[in-house]
Parts: sequence; C-alpha cells; structure tokens
Amino acid sequence: MEEMIGGKGRPFEFRQCISILKSTGRKAVNLRQLREIIAAVSDDSIFHHTYQYFLKEHILEYTNDFAQWAGEGLEERALAEQLSNIDPYACGSTPEVRAALVAVIDSYLEGFPEPRDALPGEEFFFNETVTFVFPVGVWAKNLAEFLIALKFIDNGCIYYHFYEARTRVAGGVDDFSRWIEDALLKSELAEKVRAIDPFMHTTKEIREHISEMILEEVNADMERTGVQPC
Repeated sequence: MEEMIGGKGRPFEFRQCISILKSTGRKAVNLRQLREIIAAVSDDSIFHHTYQYFLKEHILEYTNDFAQWAGEGLEERALAEQLSNIDPYACGSTPEVRAALVAVIDSYLEGFPEPRDALPGEEFFFNETVTFVFPVGVWAKNLAEFLIALKFIDNGCIYYHFYEARTRVAGGVDDFSRWIEDALLKSELAEKVRAIDPFMHTTKEIREHISEMILEEVNADMERTGVQPC
C-alpha cells in the first residue's frame, strides 16, 4: 500500500478485504465471564470484535461487539456507553484495546458486583477471523475516475481503505485522504475526508459523504477550467 499511494501522480488501486469467521469455542453468560475471557482470549478475537465491528454493518448505536452485547444482551446501557467510548484506533494496539475494555468492566463491576445473566441464546460468543486482502482490478488516476469507482466498489473496499488503513498507514489516516493529498496534491479535500468521524457512520454513509465531497471538488475544478460542471 505504501507504494500504491506513495507519490505524486500515482493511481489509486482499490483493494477489498473479506473475513472468514472462526469460533474460539468460548462464550460468556454474564459480565464477569466476559471480563475474564477478554483478558485471556487471543488478540485476533479482540481485533475482530472491536476493529472489525464496522465491517459487519451494525446499526451504529454502539462501536464494538462487547458494547452491543452489554446494551442488548444484558441491558446494561450505562456500561454499553462506556465500552462504546473506547476508540481502538486511538488506543494504538490490540493489547491496549484489551486493557481498556478490562478497565471499563472492572470499574463497572465495582458498583454492580453481581451482574445478571443473559437469557438462553443471548450469550456472547467469542470469534476470530481470517482476513484476506485482494485487488479488485479497479484503478483511478484522477478524482473523476475515483468518484465513478467509489459508487460501485463493495463495502469491504470502503472498510479496508477507510477503517483498516488506520492500523497500517503512518499517522493513522485512511488511504483515500492520503492518496488525495500525496498523489493529487489536494490537501484541503484530504482534510475534509479525514474529518469524517468513522464511528458516526456506516460504510454506506462513508461512501456517500466522500462521494459528495469529491463531486463538489470535481465540479469546482471544471468551473475553474471553464467546463460545464456535472
């Protein structure tokens, strides 16, 4: 990815990720069990239930699977809100995310030492994923081509370039804004894309917001050159 968007004029290559779900064989019935398993389960499982939450297209009342289960499965809304406030991309690493989750649950349990059990069938099942990344055969050399591609690529593409990129691109930025800034030299547009809060939108909404920004920029470029805007 560094080579793909690393310099002026380089085209953007769209890539996509798909994940194959694996069960860890572990489940939690109540909050104490959830805490103990979070502390011991693999990094891959923590990553799946936090970083990859937005790949699953949940309704965005929460920002990770643990918060969703606390709110919906245990009806512990206050705890769900606290867990939702944990930003995995701001934490910097999966072990830091794990520590933050455990700290929030420990603090909550101090006030509610005997948490309720989930109803049968509502237990929390810990999973992992095997993730594959592959090119989709779509390239963009300019904003107009990028805009067309953005309308048709899969949501897995949006997730990979807008969310997952934050774990591998220097500075924790997304691939889209980095390419816009480095390859097209459009710093102002790049900043607008980076200003989109990833935790307030679904991948569908991220696509729509970026498309609107790019369409506005394309029309502005056309006006500057005397071409009738779209």
